[in-house]
Amino acid sequence: MADQTERAYQRQPKVPILGVRGNARNRKVPGKCGNRYYKNVGLGFKTPKEAIEGTYVDKKCPFTGAVSIRGRILTGIVKSTKMQRTIIVRRDYLHYVRKYQRYEKRHKNVAAHLSPCFRCKEGDSVVIGECRPLSKTKRFCALRVITQGAAGGKKFSKF
Repeated sequence: MADQTERAYQRQPKVPILGVRGNARNRKVPGKCGNRYYKNVGLGFKTPKEAIEGTYVDKKCPFTGAVSIRGRILTGIVKSTKMQRTIIVRRDYLHYVRKYQRYEKRHKNVAAHLSPCFRCKEGDSVVIGECRPLSKTKRFCALRVITQGAAGGKKFSKF
């Protein structure tokens, strides 16, 4: 069934456990073969194969959990993957200084939820989408990971 690595029993809330409810087989159950719930988040993002066929349970995953993507869609470079299911994304941009009529380089770090259906390392490019607050600092979920060479660190690679 699911990967049980937490103290509490992990299950997808929208999938009934067979044998617990009376006529579970007569109901229409979402997911492939009726044992896994997954959805299409829309906005042109495909559901990863690992989300459809995997065995993980993540209630904060936009593909298999209860999180909807709304608002901003951002891109950036993965700066840190040291936390569990969380990545730090570095977003570089240019700020115009009117006095000198020049641009200066600036950056922001954004914390985002990384679902277990993605494999990610430092230096990869990711597309993140805004969602409801998942924790004190997390308001984004990873929607796509574009793997690149592990040339992480402090870079202003866009310009």
